[in-house]
Amino acid sequence: MRFVIYGAGAVGGVVGGRLFAAAHDVTLVARGDHLRALQRDGLTVASPEATVTLPVPAVATPAEAEPTDGDVVVLAMKSHHTAPAVAELALAAPAGIRVVCAQNGVDNERVALRSFADVYAMSVMLPATHLEPGVVEAQSSPVTGLLDLGRYPAGVDDTAVALAAALSGATFSSQARPDIMRWKYRKLVLNLGNAIEAVTGERGRAGPLAERLADEGEAVLAAAGIDVASADEDTARRGDLLRMRPIDGRRRQGGSSWQSLARGVGTIESDYLNGEIVLLGRVHGVPTPANDLLQRLARRLAAEGRPPGALTADEVLAQLDAA
Repeated sequence: MRFVIYGAGAVGGVVGGRLFAAAHDVTLVARGDHLRALQRDGLTVASPEATVTLPVPAVATPAEAEPTDGDVVVLAMKSHHTAPAVAELALAAPAGIRVVCAQNGVDNERVALRSFADVYAMSVMLPATHLEPGVVEAQSSPVTGLLDLGRYPAGVDDTAVALAAALSGATFSSQARPDIMRWKYRKLVLNLGNAIEAVTGERGRAGPLAERLADEGEAVLAAAGIDVASADEDTARRGDLLRMRPIDGRRRQGGSSWQSLARGVGTIESDYLNGEIVLLGRVHGVPTPANDLLQRLARRLAAEGRPPGALTADEVLAQLDAA
């Protein structure tokens, strides 16, 4: 089974690096300075136990990866980049490839299914960081992350079972689940706090603002009749598997949205996290003022190139209460 990791940032880089280290055939698709560093020096994966540099092949486009029938293409770019990425992949890949959406949000799979028949959803619980070209960090050890998956929209097949086995043999905990979208919707609720962390800093995820985002999310999903894995199910699945430890004395500073602002990339994923709740709220008549505000604030900070933590939680709450 050959893996093409399309989007070799924090999640894609760690997944690709771990699979490569476990003797799987892996090609990374990256861009810019990150791609140049990968091609020049290899992929450096830092973890609490060790830092290793791996000679993983890296290319600039899916066409250069030369995907063939039977390959597994793992989409690991942010959700707002999925549509153009899938369009590019559809021009380069045969119909027989398998596409895995290792992404936050719940819209990526629908986008991929327009172009490919065999699409798999993955719920990603993976504390990883990418701030420096050519380098990714995996903060959990000895289990790197939880990567449960299944066919989209539902079901398990031989490919899902094989993928779970491959990931489980590469330091991840992975289960093939027929109801994987229930788990991705639970992850969506958890990811609503990403915008708080980006806008107000790494300590902003706890408190009344986070509670308002989550309450809106739960209300919207209930109104939409969407089956969601419960918080208790999520807690039981995690157990004590994710053990965050410092790397070279440094702890993880923030998640994926925080990292987007820290790297100054100009865009952020909030439209497909908080924005998903806003969209469903408008469709089903449920007010979502907190998610609407955080979606807009995160988008504005990214466009203006401002760093994470540009506002305080109190300032955001004041804006929300004044609306």
